[in-house]
Amino acid sequence: MTEVEWMSGTAGAEDFRIVGDRRTVTGALWLPQQHDTQTPMVLCGHGASGDRYQAPIPHLSKRFSRERAFAVLSLDGPVHGLRQVGPGGREALREEMQRDSFVDDMVQDWLLTLQLLQDVREVGTGPLGYFGLSMGTIFGIPLLAAAARAGTTFAVSTLGLAGSTGAVAFIGERLLSDAADVTHPVFYLMQLEDELFDRDGYLALFDALGSLDKRLHANPGLHPEIPSEEIDFAFDFLSARLEGPVPRNITNPIAG
Repeated sequence: MTEVEWMSGTAGAEDFRIVGDRRTVTGALWLPQQHDTQTPMVLCGHGASGDRYQAPIPHLSKRFSRERAFAVLSLDGPVHGLRQVGPGGREALREEMQRDSFVDDMVQDWLLTLQLLQDVREVGTGPLGYFGLSMGTIFGIPLLAAAARAGTTFAVSTLGLAGSTGAVAFIGERLLSDAADVTHPVFYLMQLEDELFDRDGYLALFDALGSLDKRLHANPGLHPEIPSEEIDFAFDFLSARLEGPVPRNITNPIAG
């Protein structure tokens, strides 16, 4: 039997713990003052060194809930936050990644949580978006692919800070295969001096995305050194497409 325990959170969120036969899942939910079954919701995946409140998730959640009246859902990674194992972070994740099912288990955590929120809080049945960088992309692309295959359509996503080589080379083919099933609009972030993922792997994963509307922003700097304006762009990109289809107009400024 699956039960949901609600707790006081921070940054305007409600924390929750889902205890079931599989394993415990923990996360945070931000709700706008007014919401219904068709309220758009953004799912947020954090990086390997963080948890459900890792920046910029609280910042984006505040903006989405107050400026757009969207809901936001953030889950702790498999050994992070309220379900931390050992030292947590990248050290614990390295051990977690030795399990053959570590990706599929996290995908099921997301799908289970989404279904429960639809049942007990009547959110998550409207348009869905996804924001997840680094580990948030490593788990996010398989999630988006699994949802698409199951008939749950995401309207838009922001991904990046990951590729098919480097730190995740051992699941690179899995990521490339799943990326082909991601056909909605995608904004992808790349760091040109990323110490964890090389440029070839970045571009391979971006190229593998099945979307006809995808764009790549590449910036100088190491893995975490994302310019703040890219987060603003992600907010606008996600918001516009969750509010309705955005035509993809091609113009030639030098024509004529």
